[in-house]
Amino acid sequence: MLPLWAVVGVVLASVVVLLYQGAAIVFAFQMPQLLPAPPGAASAARVSVVIPARNEETDLPATLDGLLAQEYPNLEVVVVDGGSTDRTRAVADARAPRVRRLDETPLPPGWVGKNWACWTGAEATSGDWLLFLDADVRTHPAAVRTVVAWAETERADLASISPTVEMVGFWERLVIPFFVQMVLTYFRAPRTNLDTSHAAIANGQFLLVRRDAYRRVGGHQAVRSYVLEDVALARRLRAAGARLRLAHAPELATTRMYREPSEMFEGLLKNVHGSEFSAPRMVGFLAGLVGLFWLPLLVLPVGILTGSWLLIGLGAFLWVALFGKHVGFARGSGAPAVYGLLYPVAVGYYVVLVTTSLVRGARRRPIAWKGRRYDLLGPGHPNR
Repeated sequence: MLPLWAVVGVVLASVVVLLYQGAAIVFAFQMPQLLPAPPGAASAARVSVVIPARNEETDLPATLDGLLAQEYPNLEVVVVDGGSTDRTRAVADARAPRVRRLDETPLPPGWVGKNWACWTGAEATSGDWLLFLDADVRTHPAAVRTVVAWAETERADLASISPTVEMVGFWERLVIPFFVQMVLTYFRAPRTNLDTSHAAIANGQFLLVRRDAYRRVGGHQAVRSYVLEDVALARRLRAAGARLRLAHAPELATTRMYREPSEMFEGLLKNVHGSEFSAPRMVGFLAGLVGLFWLPLLVLPVGILTGSWLLIGLGAFLWVALFGKHVGFARGSGAPAVYGLLYPVAVGYYVVLVTTSLVRGARRRPIAWKGRRYDLLGPGHPNR
């Protein structure tokens, strides 16, 4: 039999766990959904689409063809090639003159490659709106028209959407739904839409921003060293009093984030680790993973072993709540429901990810992505 203080401690900890799990569900329901706008006149504003591309010959053709089919007449499309060694340049050139290709100059010290490409493209275009689009995002013909109209209606300075994420294979279906809920809760994503909130996040896969607002905060030049440049840019805009909008738009855009398990691990490690590595933050993240997702599953067996009907009932409720929630996130993200039942394995994946981040960060190892390496930001760095 457990002492009373231990039972009380378990009950209180379980309440914290349930509140956290409930917050993720609330945030998921609060996230607005943007549907394709019905046919109609498009905004007269000029939109400049900037696509940073480095060895994207597989995905870029569908992305460009989707843009060329947009129901938006005042559109310019620029592909900024970052030293590709495949057929990326040829893919862009085959669609000239409707698509313009720029070759970025050598990457300056202190710049992340994607940020340099975005800044290069922004400086070479003339649109009232800048749309930064990843090279692997396929768009519905009404995507640009819908998002611009939404942004103008909301009087937003930045409008961003999250697309449908295609998941192929075991690891994508296991890990990505868990990644989605981590983003929702860590960044309090839906609260970005509240002008009175300090929450600020954008999705760099599809990020629309007014040029004047972009210039006012220094654009990608001001966040040049950040791996999570979309979040950093959104935070600068929020601090400057800009209006931000974020929505889920599964019918407007589709992407496949990672094609190989190794690519997914390095990509998620890059996002978790960040160029502004913090060991205390990573330790807290690790403790949260274990304390909020693994330890609650022990309440039921502890209750059975100690003969505590209170802990048996609470533990059973925790099992139903946690597994039910993850089944819901798996289905909502487009993965089969069974992957939600495997969520403890997804947590284990993240435990390995965060532990790897801690080891690499302690050794001050640079971040590696798409053949480039980026040093971690030191305490006195102007971008930190």
